[in-house]
Formats: sequence, C-alpha cells, structure tokens
Amino acid sequence: MELQFSTKEKILAANRVYKIINELLLSEDELDRDKEHLWAIGLNSQHQVKYIDLVHLGTINSCTCGPMEIYRRACIKGVVSLIVAHNHTSGNPEPSFEDSIMTKKLKEAGDILGIKLLDHVIIGQGRYHSFSDEGQI
Repeated sequence: MELQFSTKEKILAANRVYKIINELLLSEDELDRDKEHLWAIGLNSQHQVKYIDLVHLGTINSCTCGPMEIYRRACIKGVVSLIVAHNHTSGNPEPSFEDSIMTKKLKEAGDILGIKLLDHVIIGQGRYHSFSDEGQI
C-alpha cells in the first residue's frame, strides 16, 4: 500500500526515518500497532521522498518478505535509493539474526538493480537502530 507523501523533504538521517515511521504507526488502529510492519521509502537523487510503501503487515512478532516485494515499487517508480524500516513490537530495536541476513540480501539486490540501499531502520519504543549509523551497510 503506497502512502501519499506530499512534501519534497530530504531524508538525510535515521532519526528522521524514525520520526516519520513512528508517526505512521501512531496513526494506525491500536490493534494493527501490535503487528510488525515493513516499509520501503523510495528517494530521488536529491534524497527527497518519492513514496512510502507499506510493503508488508506481519504478525505480532514476524514480518517476512523478500527483496522482490521490497524493490518492486522502487523499480516501477524509478527511484535512485531506498530506505527500509520496520518495527519491533517488543519495543527493543536491536536487530535479530534474521534482520541482519535480510539487510545483507537487500543490499545485494539493490546493488544488482542499481538502487542503493541507504539504510535499514528498526523502530522500537522511543529508540531505533540504524544499520547505516552502525556501519552495517
């Protein structure tokens, strides 16, 4: 589900991703907030948001999807770079082993497609983990 994003705001830091995604979460029905969500944020060459896509709505502790689902809209919309974000319903934003594997696969897929994966941000309660900030991308 693509969300309309009317501003030409530049995203240059993980804390801005955290704020945007946290606002989206808080605007949802309370029951859906208790599920993991995975978003893709497509950016143009100026790092301005072209779209925000809720790629997958998971379960209370899982949100599994692959590079094809995540990069599909990016290819159609012709973005230059991508930021992926998902929430941990536990409130702990530390990445799981599966999160790290997924990030590696997404970076490899983006390299093949020519769409740079800038970051994978995991949202927790009042905190976030940025793979980019931690030098993991």
